[in-house]
Amino acid sequence: MVIPGTSAPALKVQTLRHGMFDLAANKPEHFSLVVFYRGLHCPICLKYLRELGALLPEFAKRGVQVVVLSTDDAERAAEMDRKIGVADLRHGFGLTPANAREWGLYLSQGIGKTSIGVEEPALFAEPGVFLVRADHTLYYASVQTMPFARPSFADLLASVDFVLAKNYPARGGYTGEVG
Repeated sequence: MVIPGTSAPALKVQTLRHGMFDLAANKPEHFSLVVFYRGLHCPICLKYLRELGALLPEFAKRGVQVVVLSTDDAERAAEMDRKIGVADLRHGFGLTPANAREWGLYLSQGIGKTSIGVEEPALFAEPGVFLVRADHTLYYASVQTMPFARPSFADLLASVDFVLAKNYPARGGYTGEVG
C-alpha cells in the first residue's frame, strides 16, 4: 500500500510525444496528477480521458502536471491517444505489472473482447488516480478494482483549489497500531 505523506513509488515510462516521463525528475509547481487507465480496450477509459483532456488547461493553471498511462504497448497507446484527440496530453505506455503493483493498483486478466470489440490484454492494471506533491510525496490516491465510478476530474480541480488555499495536509498516513 502506498501511504500518503511518504515517497511515491518510482515511475519511469516512455510517452508518445513528450519523451521519457520520470516522476522523480518531474518538477510541477504543486502536483503531478498520475492517471493510470485500463487500456485501449476500455470504453469508459476513453470517456474519462477525454474529460481530463478538456480540463488540462485548468490543471496547468493550478500548477498541476498531468500524465496518463497504462500497461498497453506503444501501438495500443497511440490508438487510444488518437481516439482521445488531445495533443497536449502526456500519454505514457508500457507500465509493467510489477510497477503497477508498487502503486497499489489491482491487476486483471483479460477475458476476451470488450463491448467495443477490442481484445483485452492478457494482464492489465485497473484504474488509479494519484496526486503527488512537487517533493514527490504522495498526497492523494484513488485505486479501483473496476472500470466504473471513478473520481471526477472537475471535483479534483475544486479539491486542488481548496488544498492550495488552505494548505490542507495529506490524510490517511497513519500507520500505527489500532485497537
